[in-house]
Amino acid sequence: MKKILGIDPGSRKAGYALISYDEKKIKLLDSGVLIYDHKVEFIDRLGLIYQNFKDLALKHEPQEVALESLVYVKNISSLAKLAQARGAMIAAFPPGNLYEYSPTKVKACLTSYGHAGKISVQKSLTMMFGPIDFKSDDESDALAIAVCHVFNRHYDRTTHR
Repeated sequence: MKKILGIDPGSRKAGYALISYDEKKIKLLDSGVLIYDHKVEFIDRLGLIYQNFKDLALKHEPQEVALESLVYVKNISSLAKLAQARGAMIAAFPPGNLYEYSPTKVKACLTSYGHAGKISVQKSLTMMFGPIDFKSDDESDALAIAVCHVFNRHYDRTTHR
């Protein structure tokens, strides 16, 4: 059974979801949202982000990690902070088993429509896993990213129809 950690990166809050996968089943093991106080200096927040994700790596020992790729934002300062936070998260995991997916790719994997809304994605996740009490969209996005990774890297759709 392979463990995959999905991450929805952010500089103020980040969602994560750990799933296990074998050839027949995907199971949700853990998920949550890490929230960072915006009053903490950004440079210090980066250290907290790194440490939190290092702790997740040590606790869960995922074989693969999937993250949402950077998205277009109008505010260059926000993009720079997101990129740095994402870098702190990536640095917490050993190289070689990191993967990234665009939001459009993730939505298309779960709903067959790359511009689907968050509610449609959450409904697809509920159909797969049963009722889930998501703490925020960041948590459901992280689970969607992990599932997208399974579909793209491991799931043979020709034998599972």
